[in-house]
Amino acid sequence: MTPLTLLAAGTAQAAEKHSAKVTDWTDRIGWIVGLALFVGLVYWLMRQGWQWRRTLQGGLPALPQPPEETSGPLLESEGRYHGSTTAGQWLDRIVAHGLGVRSKVRLTLTEEGLDADRTGAPGFFVPAAALRGARLDKGIAGKVLTEGGLLIVTWEHGGTLIDSGFRADRAADHPAWVAEVNRLSGDSAVVFGTTKEQTKEGAQ
Repeated sequence: MTPLTLLAAGTAQAAEKHSAKVTDWTDRIGWIVGLALFVGLVYWLMRQGWQWRRTLQGGLPALPQPPEETSGPLLESEGRYHGSTTAGQWLDRIVAHGLGVRSKVRLTLTEEGLDADRTGAPGFFVPAAALRGARLDKGIAGKVLTEGGLLIVTWEHGGTLIDSGFRADRAADHPAWVAEVNRLSGDSAVVFGTTKEQTKEGAQ
């Protein structure tokens, strides 16, 4: 093999390697662009879903705010707000008026009702007359914790029964919250999809 032939062969091999590198980069760029488009599509679909839910829930009135004066606190806790759903349907998320935004929260319970003072999201107040009970559960709005890890407060607003999920920094405080909220709810407390009043009527 002559030097000229060797030179030509070496040049051809170098050209093939360069072409392979270019092809590899082209494939990688194609994958990156495809992945970016897929992520963008998923985000767009999620956003559309939230807007669709917000439109459907447009009839939900503005959230009540705490009165200027209340009695002394019965209970206070800091923790996380994990979202709200239609009562008894833990995946039917409510997003209207910022209720779909998870956030830190400071809960205060008085004889007048429940005040949820949220960080980075609109707070709300549940009057005592609107409370429909509380229970311990493990999931709400797609968030799943250990059994009994969530404090679920059921309340009525604009004719809609709502479950709101909270987790106190001290989970050991949850039973006290359940007891006090149920006491304030009285005969209007929801029990396994029925009210205490309905349970009494059914027993008669």
